[in-house]
Amino acid sequence: MTFKKKKLTGRKLRSNLTGYAFISPFVIGFLCFTLIPMLISLYLSFTKYNLFAPPKWIGFDNYSKMFSNDPKYLHSLRVTLLYVFIGVPLRLTFALFVAMILNTKSRLIGAYRTTYYLPSIIGGSVAVSIMWRNIFSDTGIINGMLGFFGVGPVSWFGNPSAALFMLITLSVWQFGSSMLIFLAGLKNIPGEMYEAASVDGAGFFRKFFKITMPLLSSVILFNLVMQTISAFMTFVPAYIISKGEGGPMDGTMLYSLYLFRQAFMFNNMGYASAMAWVMLLLVGIMTGILFKTSKSWVFYESEGGK
Repeated sequence: MTFKKKKLTGRKLRSNLTGYAFISPFVIGFLCFTLIPMLISLYLSFTKYNLFAPPKWIGFDNYSKMFSNDPKYLHSLRVTLLYVFIGVPLRLTFALFVAMILNTKSRLIGAYRTTYYLPSIIGGSVAVSIMWRNIFSDTGIINGMLGFFGVGPVSWFGNPSAALFMLITLSVWQFGSSMLIFLAGLKNIPGEMYEAASVDGAGFFRKFFKITMPLLSSVILFNLVMQTISAFMTFVPAYIISKGEGGPMDGTMLYSLYLFRQAFMFNNMGYASAMAWVMLLLVGIMTGILFKTSKSWVFYESEGGK
């Protein structure tokens, strides 16, 4: 088969140039602020670089140091995995619970949806992290409520497990974006299916597990992937609550916070770059596992429900 080379007419050429002009801001931005910095970061991950002297090539030393000669790195990895594996399911469960409530018919449902979505707008800000730190302080409202029932006060900032619990509760409180996606998914489930199930005598739990969960499984997968990636990159709450130290006793030393400390407090740019690439690899593996296992629990109508 032979292909004839088509000649570009003046009009066609102008049309192509217009298209290239429109996409050029994205292409230039992607090259300057994403691809080139990533390639530089990949190079620096194989060097010893402190910002003040030229990078020195050391091969895989940064990568081997992480897993053989840096206990604090392994600790930050454990803390991050705990944060992800506990925080993400709790967050999605709470988001689905609220979405189902907001899916009911009510005259004030618009106001309720706005109110419940507000935490997702301001939830990641520095101000909310400071507010959260004050809520769990020794004289905060949480210890005040515990004192009303004769419990406490609890030293939330003195116990590593309690401090991590604070971060997880803050992440659960930021459920707004996931809730909205769940709500959109619930709206797409035909009401006739619930009516037919009710006629057959199905109760709430039977309808939830036989209708809601299967038809919402693709939405759950989307939220699960997005929230897992977001949880791995959590930085601001850990930095604010622990004042950048990751304490107490490294209890809130999330991966991104330890990476930040290595890069901008200890000037170990090469080591921090290596950590960033390992983090990218971890997130890629987690995402791949989620997609691989989704074939057994996500309902695809186009594939006959498999």
